[in-house]
Amino acid sequence: MLDRGRLMTLYQITPFMRVPDFEAGKRFFVEVLGFTADFELPNYCYLCRDRAAIRMMGNTEEDFAPPGNRRYAHYVDVADVDALYAELKPRLDRLPPDDVFGPCDQPYRQREFGVIGPDGNWFVFGQDIRDRA
Repeated sequence: MLDRGRLMTLYQITPFMRVPDFEAGKRFFVEVLGFTADFELPNYCYLCRDRAAIRMMGNTEEDFAPPGNRRYAHYVDVADVDALYAELKPRLDRLPPDDVFGPCDQPYRQREFGVIGPDGNWFVFGQDIRDRA
């Protein structure tokens, strides 16, 4: 647990996501997941939604990460996963059915839904449900 009385210098982790098609990746996060591009350069952008952020970069060199393999790569904790899912559902419905799962309760006390991101890996939103017992 965090010691709320102690000054914390860490306040956010911002993963880099390398995508094979930068423009398609940016459109996915902006048009489907509701992020905004707060800063952009050619082949790079800083995407934000509420207090979550991702740094996206086009995967243009062969020595960078290979395309995704449908594993968990990004997990975003949210206050109300069902409300977020309801907001995004009209846009999620435009994705291939196998690219979206949930929302559902998991045995590890999370309620979550996920989508296949532009890099081919799962991008999952989850809510702590320990207090729902």
